[in-house]
Amino acid sequence: MSNTSLVNDLTSGRPFRQLVVFSLPFVVSNLLQQAYNLADMAIVGRFIGSSGLAAASAGGEIAMFYLFLCMGFSAAGQIIIAQNVGVDNKKGITRTIGTLFTMQFILGVILTLVSFIFCDGFLRLINVPDEAFEYAREYSIVLFAGMIPVFGYNTVGAILRGMGDSKHPMMFIALSASLNVVLDLIFVVPLKMGCFGAALATSLSQTIAFIVSMVFLYRHKEAFGFDFKLKSFAPDKSVLRSIFSLGLPLTIQNASVSISLLYVNSYINAMGVVAAAATAVGNKVTMLATICTQALCTAGSSIVAQNFAAGKHKRVSLTLVYITVIGVIYCGIMSLLLILFPEQVFGIFDKNPEVLALSHLYAPIGIINFFGFASRSPAISFITGIGNSRLALITGVADGIIARIGLSLLFGISFGMGISGFWLGSAIAGYVFLFVGGIYYLMGTWRKQKLLVSAED
Repeated sequence: MSNTSLVNDLTSGRPFRQLVVFSLPFVVSNLLQQAYNLADMAIVGRFIGSSGLAAASAGGEIAMFYLFLCMGFSAAGQIIIAQNVGVDNKKGITRTIGTLFTMQFILGVILTLVSFIFCDGFLRLINVPDEAFEYAREYSIVLFAGMIPVFGYNTVGAILRGMGDSKHPMMFIALSASLNVVLDLIFVVPLKMGCFGAALATSLSQTIAFIVSMVFLYRHKEAFGFDFKLKSFAPDKSVLRSIFSLGLPLTIQNASVSISLLYVNSYINAMGVVAAAATAVGNKVTMLATICTQALCTAGSSIVAQNFAAGKHKRVSLTLVYITVIGVIYCGIMSLLLILFPEQVFGIFDKNPEVLALSHLYAPIGIINFFGFASRSPAISFITGIGNSRLALITGVADGIIARIGLSLLFGISFGMGISGFWLGSAIAGYVFLFVGGIYYLMGTWRKQKLLVSAED
């Protein structure tokens, strides 16, 4: 294998074809990821019931909050690596890899301990229904136990994506997804391990995927110049500053959205198991949009980062246009399916007639959510790709804390719309990134944004 076999130059070629080819493995990865998430929810809903569904949703929301912290710094590492590729700084790539691994390991250890200590408190904070509380507790504990491998798993993916490799992260996710579905069916159905078994299937599958991905990186270490010696994991101060400079705002951005969802869902959970289960199903349905939009965002961030570092601003603009067009078309198709077949879509996860009845109320709001995801993809790709940490922070807080909580309370409580108001407020908040990112792009000052890296050490 040559020294450039894992590095893909995204600064040349036709931008549309490059975006499609580079993002397709991410689409497959997200499809597989959603497939095993949906399988997890479907199996829990059918064999444990609405209480199990509400419990898995609550436990998953808390675990996702911690994962968002990991993803913020992983995304920062991905952008820094991509910019290093854009300026052809191989030493910068190596230092970033070592620093990112060490950071994520320390963060994973700390958050695992915090999670075990405060698990019950977190579940009570979001008003998990009493009949679902014990299920939620056992589900959460098992997910927390597998947090460190999950952090490592996401770090490996970020490293490869930053170097322009979308194929191998897809393979690791395929392995994890396949194992998760098989283990889910074994643990929950014949072994009757309930929510504990569903969570165990997820943790084990992701741990195995992490081990395989690390073996892959080690066997191909010459391709990116990282020798895996202990001294190579020593954090580099300048890289650490860059990761924190971009990663902390991205982490706050992700965490603020997660916190706002937990806060809003605490009101919904207080309405009972049916409301909590319907919201859990609705969240899963609208997350189907991310199969495409998140893939475009992930691929777009690396493409924007490499081209911005190389000074190819026209290619940055074209990439953003193509991300928008593809996302809108995909979300339009998803919207049509949801509005025409709401009960059939909800019925995949929960056959409770009361939950199915709420699908008609959720459908139009789900459509707003779909197009919100489509608008976020180009905006996030743009803001993170050029490395504007300050704008990422401002937009994340505006979306997560101010808009999502504020609008949800406005519609849900002040306007007396109840559960539909909470759903609507959260959906409308998803357009904050489009508003802020669009204005910043049109201003044109982004072309003078300072790089996170340098061409020479």
